[in-house]
Amino acid sequence: MSAKRLYYVLVGGLVLLAVALVAGAYGTNSLLANESHTLTTLKAKDQALAQEQVSLAKAKQDIKQYASLKQITQAIVPEDKNQAEAVREIVNIADANNVSLAAVNFPASSLGNTTTGSTATSTPAATTPAPAPNAKTGALSQLLPVKNISGVYELPITVQGDPKQPVRYDKFVSFLTALEHNRRTAQVSNISLTPSTDNPNLLSFTLNLNEYIKP
Repeated sequence: MSAKRLYYVLVGGLVLLAVALVAGAYGTNSLLANESHTLTTLKAKDQALAQEQVSLAKAKQDIKQYASLKQITQAIVPEDKNQAEAVREIVNIADANNVSLAAVNFPASSLGNTTTGSTATSTPAATTPAPAPNAKTGALSQLLPVKNISGVYELPITVQGDPKQPVRYDKFVSFLTALEHNRRTAQVSNISLTPSTDNPNLLSFTLNLNEYIKP
């Protein structure tokens, strides 16, 4: 082989080697870029998972911290419209404050063959019990939905004082305060007072109460 031909062979080899080096460098750079993108994506996913773990741990702590709220809510708002129990509590409050009652009335029932209204005198035993709290047909009878509070209903109750045994004003105020602290009769929506003609210091009354229920 002549020196000139050997020269061309070596030059060609060097050119091919340079092309191979450039192609290798480009391929290596593309591979490194892909691996870098994959690594960045995995790091982002790892950070997201870490944040989710922190949120989950906090949620578990919150569940433990506020687990008693359900029991507190149930203790504050009754789950049934037990009329007999409501009347018994009202009568006991009246007796404790030396207030005589003539009647405790409930709204008309929407059930087919039930009584059009429930009335109880100052003796709890005289009350006509409401339908079973778990009966689907009677669970919401006589109840009105509370505006802007989903799942909560109100049962209007009318309490009439005994006009034959009017009460002193201070006794009436004590009776009213006790009703407002009772969980079944926490809201007094209307009060009607009638002074006695024989003694202006005595009065008879009619109260409209709202019992709140979350069945």
